[in-house]
Amino acid sequence: MAKSDSFFIRATTNIGNTATYAEEPIDLGAYVDALGKSVLRIHNIAVTMSDSGGTTSEVTSTGSAPFNGAAAQFQLVTQTQADTVLPSNKAVISSGRLVASGDGGVPSSVFEAFDNLPQLWTNGYLVAVDTIYLGGEASANFDGSVYCSITMECTVESMTQASAMALALSQQ
Repeated sequence: MAKSDSFFIRATTNIGNTATYAEEPIDLGAYVDALGKSVLRIHNIAVTMSDSGGTTSEVTSTGSAPFNGAAAQFQLVTQTQADTVLPSNKAVISSGRLVASGDGGVPSSVFEAFDNLPQLWTNGYLVAVDTIYLGGEASANFDGSVYCSITMECTVESMTQASAMALALSQQ
């Protein structure tokens, strides 16, 4: 397989704070062409959950003091989804969550767990569809909307047309 130099694809989705799933497409048409034998390999993904300015999402001071909890989760998938799916779903490229607690303002403790990240696999994650989707949801215990931002380190590779089409069909 021929490989290109690595490059970065960045995306941000407003996942709100209403426990309702939100999703945005990421166009990969400039990199992926299964008929033309071109696929994308995602090597690494870095994820940030923040407010609209990129700073820490604050936990609301209402609720059961002294410790209020808030949770947010994301998923990067090869098919559009109506809600969060399990990491075992064939469409999932990457997924994870964070749980924050505190008595209002900046959280006093934060736990994060990433279920799937391409860097956990020996050879990253191959994508043969021309659109992937970044989605997620956040609980109402954040003071405002939560934004999920990802940075993906990628390369473009060649496959046989038959292999690229088979991979594309399996991801739709």
